[in-house]
Amino acid sequence: MSAARERIGLIAGNGRFPFLVLDAARAQGLDVVVAAIKEEAFPDIESHGAAAIHWLSLGELSKLIETFKSEGVHRAIMAGQVKHKQIFSSIRPDWRLAKLLLSLSTRNTDALLGAIAKVLSDEGIVLENSTSFLEPLLAKTGTLTKRTPNEQEKANIQYGGMVARHLAKYDIGQTVIVAEAACVAVEAMEGTDATIERAGQIMASLHQDPSTLSRDLTVVKIAKPNQDMRFDVPVVGVKTIEVMHKAGATCLALDAGKCLLLDGNAIISAADGFQITIVADPVLGTLDANFHFPNRPSSRPNSARLRR
Repeated sequence: MSAARERIGLIAGNGRFPFLVLDAARAQGLDVVVAAIKEEAFPDIESHGAAAIHWLSLGELSKLIETFKSEGVHRAIMAGQVKHKQIFSSIRPDWRLAKLLLSLSTRNTDALLGAIAKVLSDEGIVLENSTSFLEPLLAKTGTLTKRTPNEQEKANIQYGGMVARHLAKYDIGQTVIVAEAACVAVEAMEGTDATIERAGQIMASLHQDPSTLSRDLTVVKIAKPNQDMRFDVPVVGVKTIEVMHKAGATCLALDAGKCLLLDGNAIISAADGFQITIVADPVLGTLDANFHFPNRPSSRPNSARLRR
């Protein structure tokens, strides 16, 4: 009789992130028990090879704990977006989550998810880094695309990085949109793609042709100081590149080693197709004014080791 395989829990929000984690964990010989958030997770996760799948509402913290305990899960990963604005939705929290919400003096992402992680830990369920199975998809330092940033884009990155660093200290958002070293939009609860769309709408509302200043947008997306990689990891995908193109954004700057390229090389290909440059550096916002972005790294984000 063969030994039972080790189990890991997956708290699944929306997007493709949970699917990648599920595939990678299974490729490493783990059985995955999925707790799919009813209000967020994609329905087709049902047919993606999980050992078990349970659908829970966002407010059911007690049920989440009971589910993992009954399935023999002692460690778990949180992957996929759960919109921060959901705390203001009509979803009714159970007694445990209601007590937790009322105990918080601030209800930003770090405070809320950190408190949930503490509750899980107290119940014997350790929340692990959501990138632990996806290291190949973390953005590598350098210029990732064929085109390198021009001088104006470099200035936008420098300015946008400094603004983003200051905002991230307060967990306001992780994305800043800049044009000609002027801040056009900052992310709050709406998410990265919606912030980019809003910046594009602002520029589109200027009906006259540009005269002196360019309206090309630069998107800067960073990790927060002391980013907790167990949750709320910065991610971009092909959709982000498509939204950028539609909005008139020509440059994407990321925190190297802390931002996931969910679609791997497909993101780079999409950006090259739209002549969008992508750069990654571990010190965005603290760069010297004379910093020159290096050429693309010798190895792009490599998803070959992951089951797609």
